[in-house]
Amino acid sequence: MNEEKLNIIKNGKGFIAALDQSGGSSGKTLELYGISKDQYTTEQEMFDFIHEMRKRIITSKSFTNEHILGVILFEGTMNRQIEGENSSNYLWNKKHILSFLKVDQGLEELKDGVQLMKSIPNLIDLLTVAKSNGIFGTKMRSVIHEDNETGIKKVVEQQFVLAQTIFSKGLIPIIEPEVSINATNKENCEILLKQEIEKQLTLMKAEMKVIFKFTLPTVTNFYEDLETNPQVLRIVALSGGYSKKEACLKLSQNKGMIASFSRALLENLNVNDSDEEFDQKLQQSIQEIYDASIV
Repeated sequence: MNEEKLNIIKNGKGFIAALDQSGGSSGKTLELYGISKDQYTTEQEMFDFIHEMRKRIITSKSFTNEHILGVILFEGTMNRQIEGENSSNYLWNKKHILSFLKVDQGLEELKDGVQLMKSIPNLIDLLTVAKSNGIFGTKMRSVIHEDNETGIKKVVEQQFVLAQTIFSKGLIPIIEPEVSINATNKENCEILLKQEIEKQLTLMKAEMKVIFKFTLPTVTNFYEDLETNPQVLRIVALSGGYSKKEACLKLSQNKGMIASFSRALLENLNVNDSDEEFDQKLQQSIQEIYDASIV
């Protein structure tokens, strides 16, 4: 494992940008960016627009390692180029920013109050390609909707089994068991989730390292003590549907937690912005999220 990259994610000041919108969320992302659904007819055209948006963000002069430690990429972004290099190599070689790959293939139907990840039949091949492309780690998301002990246990067990496979292939897994901000008894969901995570951490091999990506907790600093575990590299937060202002406020109250925002990062950016307007908006957004992350 590259010690320089491990040090960046463990000790660096900044946050992780989530630019991994996939098929299910891309249409909405483009709409908020100012590209309506009548401007494309195929999924390929939609992803072309998405890549141009991501490329504009990543190549912006406002997007630097002064504030950003890593970027979570969609598989299609990993397989495309930015200024003649594949996206992850561009991020490292030109920006000195780490890349993570979203590996989950979407969610199962709701059962036992949760949505598990769909099976990932090509996971090993995907990890091999990611490693060859200079990807540092992965991210995988499941969602908790209710304080159902059985369901939450299944979510955590599934996440850790996949995390072990990912780490064995030389990549750092981001485990993302999202608790919906509209979950029934959200606080109790988080209590049950943390209990299951603590159990699984005791079963992990000593050399294994993970990152957790959590919904901003109901109780301030609820996940803080997990950071003392030597196997936990970092704890990051998803914006989860909160506005940027609300997400940053909540994040600033949670010691040690840094952002891994998606919608909140892209808020107010528009395809019709001039380069100057775009860079200025992005800079302001990055600064707000950075400040909330390092308080």
